Amino acid sequence: MLQIGFIRQNAALVKERLSVKHFGDVLLVDKVIALDEQVRKLKVESETLQAEMNAASKAIGQLMGKGEKEQAELKKQEVTQHKSTLQQLSESLNLAEKQLQDAIILFPNLPHVSVPPGKTPEENEIVREGGLKPSLPSNAVPHWELIKKYDLVDFETGAKITGSGFPLYKGKGAKLQRALIQYFLDYNTAAGYTEYLPPLMVNEASAYGTGQLPDKEGQMYHAAADGFYLIPTAEVPVTNIYRDEIVKEADVPVKMTAYTPCFRREAGSFGSDVRGLNRVHQFDKVEIIQLVNPDKSYDVLEEMVRHVETLLNHLQLPYRILRLCGGDMSFTSALTYDFEVFSAAQQKWLEVSSVSNFESFQTNRMKIRYKNAEGKTQLLHSLNGSSLALPRIVACLLENNQTDAGIKLPPVLHAYYGNAIIR
Repeated sequence: MLQIGFIRQNAALVKERLSVKHFGDVLLVDKVIALDEQVRKLKVESETLQAEMNAASKAIGQLMGKGEKEQAELKKQEVTQHKSTLQQLSESLNLAEKQLQDAIILFPNLPHVSVPPGKTPEENEIVREGGLKPSLPSNAVPHWELIKKYDLVDFETGAKITGSGFPLYKGKGAKLQRALIQYFLDYNTAAGYTEYLPPLMVNEASAYGTGQLPDKEGQMYHAAADGFYLIPTAEVPVTNIYRDEIVKEADVPVKMTAYTPCFRREAGSFGSDVRGLNRVHQFDKVEIIQLVNPDKSYDVLEEMVRHVETLLNHLQLPYRILRLCGGDMSFTSALTYDFEVFSAAQQKWLEVSSVSNFESFQTNRMKIRYKNAEGKTQLLHSLNGSSLALPRIVACLLENNQTDAGIKLPPVLHAYYGNAIIR
């Protein structure tokens, strides 16, 4: 959530940065500033009236002590009138504060100055590419055919149990999932991230804290009877561990990692992009999250990008890194790098990770702070990234490594999977 003081002092800049994200109601900035002025005015009036009422109450006792009952009675009437007016002011202030809060949460995070001004995914900037695209045999097939050939995932039974988009991993497919999850977690914890295993449902306050509400309620599964939401990513419960906390400066940065299943309705998805594992409603993902000093957050962002890039190099997958343009960024992000892996059999790039800096947008909602050396309490910056999301990683591992003898796994997975090849 944007801070009202910053909006008030930098209205033109806020409008300009919102336009980069193609935010549709830039005039909301003026409305928010007007509401803030109204709130500030009502607070001054309330405080002034309260001071007058306190002075009048004190005078009543003094007048009664002097025996000036008539004057004391007039002061009592004055206090009664003040109380009535103060009640009206309090109601007006509460309403104005609610209107201000309801308006300000509609703003997305402001994009960093390096964010390209484009509107569509085609306008994202390619930062760099790595790895080698494989030369596949003439009989190469996409991963949904390989899944059937090696009996790795049962989509039909998953649909019977739950519905379309809920795959049932089995045998070697389940083992490959477990191997990848364990490898990702080991890699992250070796880099200093503390592992968590969080709840898979969160309450409304947690979903609001990370920005899923009110922006993405339509994408989350909602257990309405209890008011809980199934998590779309481990980012939501893990970042909320520190909600309403003041972190010791000595404990910053806070580095966390977690494996969780993720649940997304993916409303409106259709076409070839949803074939096989390309887009599902439940998938496994390992996440990395950091809470850092605001002065260091962009250095940390680059560090996290290199962290994910090294993972992809270890998996020997061809990849590219994109800097997302304003129109393709999330509601909460200030700067996002997407990682895409090349799917050789499909001849397309598949997104497998997003690494983002949210600056203080999330931490302002969650009141995650630290106390600096001067004793001043400040908001931390939050960052996170997929490290990694499994479905499309599995799809590309299968497609890019298919041979007549089976699926050859990269060496880094041999010990985790217990074999060098899937037959």
